[in-house]
Amino acid sequence: MPQITILSHQEIEHKIKRIAYQIYETFVDEEEIIIAGIAKNGYVFAEKLANELSKIASLKIVLCEVFIDKNDPFQPITTSISKNDYQNKGLILVDDVLNSGTTLVYGVKHFLDVPLKKFKTAVLVDRNHKKYPVKVDFKGISLSTSLQEHVQVVFEENTSLAYLSN
Repeated sequence: MPQITILSHQEIEHKIKRIAYQIYETFVDEEEIIIAGIAKNGYVFAEKLANELSKIASLKIVLCEVFIDKNDPFQPITTSISKNDYQNKGLILVDDVLNSGTTLVYGVKHFLDVPLKKFKTAVLVDRNHKKYPVKVDFKGISLSTSLQEHVQVVFEENTSLAYLSN
């Protein structure tokens, strides 16, 4: 099966803006929020959301990179900032694609060790193949695919896209 484009660069940019506005509406009463992106593409998506949010809101935005072994999520999870930096703050856990929910559910579990004011999740593509009861608060697109199909998001300067392949 050839690659089928799910989201063009322009569509991804539009989804990022829409999600940024939804995040702002949700956290409008906060002075500071943490946007925690799961390492690699989730973090790139988090950076793009933070950039868009900074254009529309006067919130202090702190970026955090979350390191999860996607093949073995039982391994210790680490973050680029300390727990004290996100304690009692609003936090959004971000990833590019939600497949089975494993990565997101273990990421959520990690952040539940610290009291947070508000905790939300965001993904660009929700595949609807969850094996855990994970709900995404902000999503770019919901997509029903077969288990054999693979969703890939490529973030590049002017040619970002999301595509489907086998």
